[in-house]
Amino acid sequence: MLIFESDFNFSNNSLLSTEAMNRQEIDQALVMADYYFKNNNLELSKPILLDILNSEPSHSKANELLSYVYAHEGNDEAAHQLLLAACNQIDCSPDALYYLGSSFLERREYQASIDHLERSLQKAGDFFEALHDIGAAQACLGYKDAALKSFTKALSLRHDSFELNFNIARLHDDFRNLDLAVSYYNKAIELNPDYAEAWSNKGVTLKELKKMDAALACYDRAIELNPDYAEAWSNKGVTLKELKKMDAALACYDRAIELKPNYAEAWSNKGVLLESLSQYSNAIVCYDRAIQLKPDYAEAWSNKGNALTELNRFDDALDCYNKTIALKPDYAEAWSNKGVLLESLNQDSGAIDCYDRAIELKPNYAEAWSNKGILLGKLKHHGEALECHKQTLLLKPTHHYSLGNLLTAKMHICDWSEFEFLLQNLFKNIFHDPEVIGSFQALSLTDDEAIHFEAAKNWANKYCALENPLAAIAILPRSKKIKIGYFTSDFCNHPVAHLIAELFELHDKNFFELIAFSFKPAPNDLMQVRLKNAFDQFIDVQHLSDREVAQLSRDLKIDIAVDLLGFTANARPRIFAYRAAPLQVNYLGYPGTMGAEYIDYIIADPTLIPIESQEHYSEKIACLPNCYQINDRKRIISDRQFSRRELDLPENGFVFCCFNNNYKILPPVFDGWMRILKSVEGSVLWLLEDTPQASENLQKEAALRSIPHERLIFAKRMPMPEHLARHRHADLFLDTSPYNAHTTASDALWSGLPVLTLSGKSFSSRVASSLLKAINLPELITSTQAEYETLAIVLANDAVQLKALKEKLAVNRLSTPLFDSSLFRGHIEAAYRKMIELQDGGLKPSHFYIEG
Repeated sequence: MLIFESDFNFSNNSLLSTEAMNRQEIDQALVMADYYFKNNNLELSKPILLDILNSEPSHSKANELLSYVYAHEGNDEAAHQLLLAACNQIDCSPDALYYLGSSFLERREYQASIDHLERSLQKAGDFFEALHDIGAAQACLGYKDAALKSFTKALSLRHDSFELNFNIARLHDDFRNLDLAVSYYNKAIELNPDYAEAWSNKGVTLKELKKMDAALACYDRAIELNPDYAEAWSNKGVTLKELKKMDAALACYDRAIELKPNYAEAWSNKGVLLESLSQYSNAIVCYDRAIQLKPDYAEAWSNKGNALTELNRFDDALDCYNKTIALKPDYAEAWSNKGVLLESLNQDSGAIDCYDRAIELKPNYAEAWSNKGILLGKLKHHGEALECHKQTLLLKPTHHYSLGNLLTAKMHICDWSEFEFLLQNLFKNIFHDPEVIGSFQALSLTDDEAIHFEAAKNWANKYCALENPLAAIAILPRSKKIKIGYFTSDFCNHPVAHLIAELFELHDKNFFELIAFSFKPAPNDLMQVRLKNAFDQFIDVQHLSDREVAQLSRDLKIDIAVDLLGFTANARPRIFAYRAAPLQVNYLGYPGTMGAEYIDYIIADPTLIPIESQEHYSEKIACLPNCYQINDRKRIISDRQFSRRELDLPENGFVFCCFNNNYKILPPVFDGWMRILKSVEGSVLWLLEDTPQASENLQKEAALRSIPHERLIFAKRMPMPEHLARHRHADLFLDTSPYNAHTTASDALWSGLPVLTLSGKSFSSRVASSLLKAINLPELITSTQAEYETLAIVLANDAVQLKALKEKLAVNRLSTPLFDSSLFRGHIEAAYRKMIELQDGGLKPSHFYIEG
């Protein structure tokens, strides 16, 4: 691209002759003007050219030469108009066409530039300058393949152009041919060692190649060559941020802004850094400055939306994403971000549409495929979710958590193809790939406590690390009452609420003040109404950021913060990472360690976490004497009398049941169940119907084990009172392992149905054992698969023994600790008091046992 420069200042006054010239005079004048022009006597050439054009305004050569004069004078518009006049003539020169094409390129009229440059090539044949500028115009129009061809052709004519090598390098950057891009930057630098832009761009490419030290060296060289090079300072900041050198990165952004206050990209980059430090409000100030400088800056609008989302300002965030998409409809990342936001607002169909649009725009966008798969899983479209996770791994085999997501989706539909291979691959990688599987996902696949602990630590480090924590929490003098904050999204018709509701009602309000922190809007169902009445304060914090919730908890002087979610759905563990209270407790919702240093205690019992298992927990164990799990004695069992026919059960035959979610059914568990059915003639297995696909796959698996599919019966979901009532038609509940029945085991026992369990090594594989011990039915706890199967068969064939078990259960139901809510309330309150006592004594959290 030609840039005209001049050290001279010329007058723009016309010196027109008063008399028109004839053809001979025009030709003679043109020779003279051309002579002066070539000898740089522009002040003599100009009036002659003006005289010629006064006589013949369309004279091509005169228009062309005068345009060069005006260009040297800095009058670019006049030069452009004269070139237009020259090139409208058939006899225009290739040079005029070239310079007009370059002028259009300067004016960003790229297609017009290409048209005139190509006309120049038609007249003069290939020449370097025209090919170079055509490539530049094509690149600006997004015709990058064509641009690379043009640049390559130009390079064949001249190898020594550092600018051309630089431009080719930039295209290879766009094509993600990063190593090739570096080689062209190197050539540009070899041709011009002082080419600061090439050094800076090479640094960006090396950063993408994860060669961070080399990238920093390039930025430093660019800055050495040009200390005022704001872009190089900003690029250096981006790399330092990725290296987690936040202070140094911030200093680079500030230097870039100091040098170039209107540098919108540096303001946006600073905002991204501040956002990563959880300084969301300050980040928004930076994004707003970037947008003020560059109102059509789509990336800044999108980044602002991300920060607003973190602040739970969802409506404002949605406006930002919509603005982003209006500015840049093909911005796949913005569509995906909008999908994440809509998902958090429970606008699931809209979220799916956004993910689909992101994928349509960018089919290889692994993050959008993963997001869509995760949402489809939440919506129980597990088959479709599985296909998304397959595509994610195909596009990016190392995509975080996608192997775990794939295996989880397969488990939800009971697709056990390649199960052992995937499982072994996952566990082989978990200790050196921190993002191979989510913490909660691991609980259902193994009872190896070391794996659970590693997965939990990895998850906590990934999602709960804080760059900008709150100040150290102060332990303030307490009032008479201990303030307990319960944090969850499940203050509604939810299994956890079904268990814990009565505890909130029974808490001794003379000594404890209860405050609920609700994360999620819920229908104003009867359970939520009941729970609201049980608390001293019920606070909806769904629109507050994690940091704001933690600060609110501190302002309310919460003594003990109880996390009822852990790492389950809708969890917000960063609230506790910010330290919402001096003491923080993991209880009930998450059956295992959270692997996080900011959780002080886990509520457990001696069965769940024996002494030899304590090393696999980051929390200290607050050990209750009987069972860790609270139960609500007010749960209603419907009086409805179902017939077997209504429930699709055979009129005769032994009914084994398991109402656990289908994903808990692992192939070894199912193998055992099928052996049990073979040994008990006429028996059936009654399972919960999670999805039709899971039911179909389980029936196929039964057939593969020579069990007719009719012997598997699937129970549709129904309201809790009716669900509890239909337990009467089951004879024995068969538990799953390694993830036991938890609430479902309580449901069965509350309904009078014996539960047979296989006790494992982990928290989640010992819950049913804990329940059975607390209701004094230890004879239903087995320790090996063979023992489990043998006892199931014995009880199915010995009506007297089974009847005695049921009678014992009926007697123990209200006479043993399991369903004694008042007794449990006393024990957990004693645990809370013990935590406070240790703290007040200046002691760190430690394991302790509450006496029965």
